[in-house]
Amino acid sequence: QVQVAESGGGLVQAGGSLRLSCAGSGRTVSNSAMAWFRQAQGQEREFVAAISWRGRNTNYAGSVKGRFTISRDVARNTVYLQMNSLQSEDTAVYYCAASLASQLTAHASRATWYSYWGQGTQVTVSS
Repeated sequence: QVQVAESGGGLVQAGGSLRLSCAGSGRTVSNSAMAWFRQAQGQEREFVAAISWRGRNTNYAGSVKGRFTISRDVARNTVYLQMNSLQSEDTAVYYCAASLASQLTAHASRATWYSYWGQGTQVTVSS
């Protein structure tokens, strides 16, 4: 059974930082490409960032590039999302997802490419 669980969300002022964590369990996760998505109230889920199974390749949405950094600790089976210079538009529920693939492909920004999802963690940025 593969499970992923997010933590680290909270309330932060605009311009501040937060680090989200996604802990994975199950043998598939350690070999999986992982990603973060987010969903603001009333909007569709959108891609934030993705990372290959060893962390050598990453992809970012244009809206977060230069502000967010995705990384992973293979030994701990954990993926992180460091979020800096947060803006009110970053307010959303953030979800961690695991793919059955190990390497990133052109589909890595699509939610349908991921098979396992966490319950989400709320990030609220106050202006």
